[in-house]
Amino acid sequence: MAISELLLLKPVEGLGNEGEQVKVKTGYARNYLLPRKLAVPLTRANRRQIESLQVAREARLAKDKSASQELADKLQQVHVAIAVKTGPEGKLFGSVTATDIQERLAEEGIVLERKQLSMSAPVKVLGQQTISVRLHPEIVVDFEFEVVSENPIKKDEKS
Repeated sequence: MAISELLLLKPVEGLGNEGEQVKVKTGYARNYLLPRKLAVPLTRANRRQIESLQVAREARLAKDKSASQELADKLQQVHVAIAVKTGPEGKLFGSVTATDIQERLAEEGIVLERKQLSMSAPVKVLGQQTISVRLHPEIVVDFEFEVVSENPIKKDEKS
């Protein structure tokens, strides 16, 4: 099992950010990173690139942080109600998951990835709920939404 030392040119999820030196298996480097121009072999000449790549990374992180802060402010102002089918006592048929919340936010013009929404368990009750949204490593927002009954069935009604 041979190991290659590479210099990342772009961020690679689960591996590192641009400008970082990484050690990976030769096959991963040869078949994935190098053909996609995500990395270059680590040589003396490439070591000089590290500083310029790190400057670019800092600029990108600052831009991402400001965009994330704007999105956090927008999330704080949005009120979302998710309508679900319920039974006679207000018991939900099913549950509200992170995907449901993501789709509802997309309707409001806020595009998030599902992995940014942190739920300990699916929501199975009506009412006001709170979840954490990780927009940036330094920016985590508590987002409140409401689960409401779509068409409540009254106890008095007979089917």
